[in-house]
Parts: sequence; structure tokens; C-alpha cells
Amino acid sequence: MDIENKLKGRDFISIHDFSEAEVAYILAVGLQLKQERKKGIAHPLLAGKTLGMIFQKSSTRTRVAFEVGMYQLGGHALFLSPRDIQIGRGETIKDTSQVLSRMVDGIMIRTFDHEEVMGMACWSSVPVINGLTDLLHPTQVIGDMMTILEHKGRLRGLKLAFIGDGNNVANSLLFGGAKVGMDVTIACPAGFEPDQEILKLARQDAAETGASLKVVESPWEAVNGADVIYTDVWASMGQEQEAEEKERKFAEYQVNKSLLSKAASDAVVLHCLPAKRGKEITDEVMDGPQSVVFDEAENRLHAHKAIMALVM
Repeated sequence: MDIENKLKGRDFISIHDFSEAEVAYILAVGLQLKQERKKGIAHPLLAGKTLGMIFQKSSTRTRVAFEVGMYQLGGHALFLSPRDIQIGRGETIKDTSQVLSRMVDGIMIRTFDHEEVMGMACWSSVPVINGLTDLLHPTQVIGDMMTILEHKGRLRGLKLAFIGDGNNVANSLLFGGAKVGMDVTIACPAGFEPDQEILKLARQDAAETGASLKVVESPWEAVNGADVIYTDVWASMGQEQEAEEKERKFAEYQVNKSLLSKAASDAVVLHCLPAKRGKEITDEVMDGPQSVVFDEAENRLHAHKAIMALVM
């Protein structure tokens, strides 16, 4: 069975669930769809299909990328906030999933608790896409890897340094790097490390591709010779009450010109956005010549289109 047939009908919850070849194929399709879009070539691969989008968390890039992506693929997207559907009044994930999957062709859910996505997938008869949970953000990392491929021409053997909180993006970068043979080092203060079970699983994947996965405290150690520098907000959505404390503990984890100077001379800088400029990243770096932050944001659209086109 070819890869495309193997992907059809699958849930997209974690990059860990996919083989190295499958991840490479998703990236290739994303880049192809981007090139076609730039050339004005229509690709109505999901004509007549509908995506139900459940947003328990606010969003700019994820919502726009999925909504515009479905339009460009010839389909239709339905935005469903907790205020709009009965899940906001206590209807169970089980019931919501069973009802929606009889009406739509795919479900995207962006929420806090990862178990909600797992429950949605368990009871849905159509593919479920994880648009973000507190544990993982896999669609983001597909866009990230597309961006690195565009600027570096490869992923295998590159060194990526993530500076900041060991959050959902850091967890998914571990999975992503492990699958494609890219070394990933997470630099974070003690007590803010990535999920240990995620790290264990990612290292199992890395054993097959030769990727090196490390967690260190020193951002200087992490960025030494790195090809890619990645950062994110220190306090994720839902953690705003921790922002002040984290600003104190993460003061040495800012991606600035001094830190960037320790990376490879042609290193690129990524940030999944939104950014707290002047906190985790300076204007000088984010708007500088090594920043590919807005290419990365654009690639969310093409990454999401590839995922939807392949699983739906």
C-alpha cells in the first residue's frame, strides 16, 4: 500500500504516530501545494468536504490556516467555539464527536487537555486533527520543518536549539526532530523540562534515524553551532498567572544578538508566534536577516492543507 493510501482516514494527533517516510511525504505535499498556490494552480482536493473546527483556545494562525486552507482545497470550514456548540454547556466529548462525525468529513480540535483530543478521536468516525493541546502542537512543527527544509535544503543532520519553556511546541519538536534525523536540544531552567514520557518516546524514534535529543539548562550550550534557533512565549495560553514568575526564571533565556552569535553563522531563527517582543526574543533578532518567522507563519497554511488533504 502506498503512503497516500496509508494516510487516508488517519487521525493526526502526534508526529510520533507517523513513520519517517510518512512525515517526509506530508512535508513534500505541503511544499508542493505551496508551489502550486504561488503559480496560481488550483488544487480542489477536498471539493465538497467540510471540516468542523472546535476552538477551546483562541487562535490566529491555526484558525486562519485551517479555514483558508479548506477554502483553497475546495472545501468548507465551520468555526465552532464553546459558546456556539453544546460542549460549552456540558455535552460530552463522546457525544459531540459522534454527532459531528456524522455530519462533517474531518474534525480539528484546539483545546487545553490532550485527553479531549484523544477522546474525540476515539469516538469519531472521521479523521481528527490536533490543532494544539497543552501537551502537543504537531501541526505547528510540520510547518516548522517545511520552513527549515526551504531554507536549509535538508533536515537530517541539522542541529536545532529550542530556548525556553519545555512546552507543547518543545514536545512536538522532539518528536519531529526524532522522525527526520534532526538533532534537537531543549534549553530550559530546572523544573521546566519537556514531558518525560514524550522525551522517552522521542528517543525511541531517534534511535531509528540517528537523531540526538538533549535537554540542558544552558542556552549557550544549546545554541553552540546550531543551524536553527527556536523560541516561544515563556507562559503558554492558560498560564498567564505564571507569567511574572517565569519572566524572572527565564531572564537568561532570551534569544538576542549575543546568543545568536554563538550559533552557526547562517543559522535561521524561528518563533511559532505570538511573540512577546523584548521578552523571549528581541526586535533586533525577530526583524533581523536571520529570522524566518513570517515564512514559518505562512507555512502553517500549506502544512495544514497537506495534513487535511492527506487524511481527509
